[in-house]
Parts: sequence; C-alpha cells; structure tokens
Amino acid sequence: MKKLFALALALVMILALAACGDSKPANTSEGGESPPASSQPDGFELALITDLGTIDDRSFNQGAWEGLEQYALEYNITHKYYKPADQGDDAYLNAIDLAVQSGAKVIVTPGFLFETPIYTAQDRYPEVKFILLDGSPNDGDWSTGSPNGKVGENTVSVFYAEEQSGFLAGYAAVMDGYSKLGFMGGMAVPAVKRFGHGYIQGAEYAAQELGLPDGAITLNYFYTGVFEPSPDIQTRAAAWYNDGIEVIFSCGGGICFSIFPAAVQSGNVVIGVDGDQSGESPTVITSAMKLLTKSVYDCIADYYAGRFPGGRELLFSAENLGVGLPMETSKFNTFTESEYDVIYARLVSGEVVVDTDIEIDPDAIPTNAVVVNYLG
Repeated sequence: MKKLFALALALVMILALAACGDSKPANTSEGGESPPASSQPDGFELALITDLGTIDDRSFNQGAWEGLEQYALEYNITHKYYKPADQGDDAYLNAIDLAVQSGAKVIVTPGFLFETPIYTAQDRYPEVKFILLDGSPNDGDWSTGSPNGKVGENTVSVFYAEEQSGFLAGYAAVMDGYSKLGFMGGMAVPAVKRFGHGYIQGAEYAAQELGLPDGAITLNYFYTGVFEPSPDIQTRAAAWYNDGIEVIFSCGGGICFSIFPAAVQSGNVVIGVDGDQSGESPTVITSAMKLLTKSVYDCIADYYAGRFPGGRELLFSAENLGVGLPMETSKFNTFTESEYDVIYARLVSGEVVVDTDIEIDPDAIPTNAVVVNYLG
C-alpha cells in the first residue's frame, strides 16, 4: 500500500465496481473523443452549488470544485460555482434554478443539506444531471419518523466511509504517542458525526493494542455550529491547547483557519479533513481524507461518456481506496507506513468494522481507555 493516495488517483475506479465508471478511460466519450465544448457559449454547462462553506475552504467545497474544474479545463467546458444567498432549502433551490437557467447540464451539490432541494430539483429538471455528495434525495418530512426518499434516474448519490477515515486518524494519533486528543466538528450532520465517531473508535482500538489502562486517553469533543472560521473557535482551540490537548481533529471546512493559528501559538498540532491539508499549515500532521476531487471528476466524465450512473448510491471506502490518510505528506513522530498498511488492510478485509454512529459515552467504549468529554 506504498504511496496509497498516489496510487488511488489512478486505481480507485478500477477497484470500485460500485463507483462511477467501467473499463473505458474516464476522460473520453464512448467514441474515444473529447467531449464537445458547451453548446451555450454564453452559459455555464457545469455548475457547483456551495453549501454553508466557501469555494476556498480547503475542504469539502473546494475538493468538489477542483474535480469539476479539472474536467472543465481539460475539455474547454464552461463552468461556474454558485454560492446561495442564504441558508435553507429555498435558497439552495433558487441557486439550482439559477444554474439551470444559465445553461447547466450537470450540477454538483456538496453536502447533506442538499438532500431536500435535490429531491425537488431532480423532478423539476429531468434533463439535468445531479451529483449529490454525502446525501440522498428526500422530501425532508420527518413527521412519520423517516422522510420519503428517491434517487432519480438523473441523480447519483455519492457517499464516503468517513467513519473509516476518522478511525485511521484516531488510531494513528494514539499510536504516534498522543494521549490528549480533541475533536472540533462543524455542524452535527451525518458526515461530520461519522468522522468524529470513527475518530473515537480508532483511538480506542490503538489504546487496546498498546495495552493502555482505563482513562489513559482523554478526548474533548465539540461541534462549533458553523463551517467557517470565527474568533470564538480560535479562542476555544487555544484554551484546549493551553489545558493540555495535544492534537485537534479539525472537521468542519473553514474552521481550520481558526484552529491553525491556535496550534501555531501553542506549539501543538492539527489533523485536517476531507483533502490533504498539509500545505495549509505546518501544524497539520495528517488529514482524514476522502477522494472528493476524483469522485466528482469521474462522475462528470461518465456523463460525457454516456454512462452516467443515475438512480444509484455509490460508496467510496477503504475497500476501493476511497478514504484514508496521505502518508506521503503526514508528519508523524513514530507511526510508520507499514503500521498504517496493516491497519488499512484490516479495514479492507472487514477484520475491523467501524460503527457509523455510537453513543458518545465512556460506557459505550469496550475498555474505557478513551474518556470522551462531550462539550455542548
């Protein structure tokens, strides 16, 4: 598994039968020719609607945008991103309307918050293709306990095993000698929760392997409520570091830009999220990654190749190299690539199964080696 993510960029879709392609090259049409440029020179054929974050969040929005932009630039296709004027289903749907009116044929929507807008939009615009990341279209009606859902034939839902990526981050941190951990998530949406819950389980698994006693690892756990930087987040991160926290898993888009300076000032470190954030701050020791750019690129390529996987939910996991840590850029003290390969192989084989949702309570952890301080 040497150079995992360098290999993943080339191999992930070969291994992922459930993903967005077949044996044909992802960047060619059925006839082997490049897709045509936009038939609407005054419009924008490929579009992305941002969620609560920004296009330069160095995280979820940016990773998705880079996949779309890469394909568009390679084939001279008009493209644009749209930032909703406000939060909420109506604002997101208005942004989708604007993109369609501006000529969009494929629209990428990153995040759980687009589930209900896409549920409406996929019927409103059957001629448009939708790539929904981290969500599945539903009507948003939870009055009966579960909303009505439908992945339309013009929609593909792309999911990632964030719990596995978070697990690897927590495991690596403890194996690397850190015993006072922190987790700062943005909003408590499913993807962020999966990252956090996996982080706890990875830390516990490593503690068991090392034979650490009960209470040997402490973990502060908090949701900031936003995906953007703020002075309050930096103040809290600084307080955590001053109280002894050694590493914070920053799991909320732009909140990293509040956590980085706190880490610099205290001489401590950060775990990044979604993409490889090692270039954003010298404090980043690793990142809990999912291949956002690759998955968006390949789904768009499949549209132009005439094999858009509409009506399906796809999962990128360790089994198809869809998640993991960027070991080539990670800055661990003692945790080695061979140790990483071993634990990664256990995820692939199913020897290690990470729960997507756990009760955040020390009693729910098998040996109580990790004490979780859940901070509301």
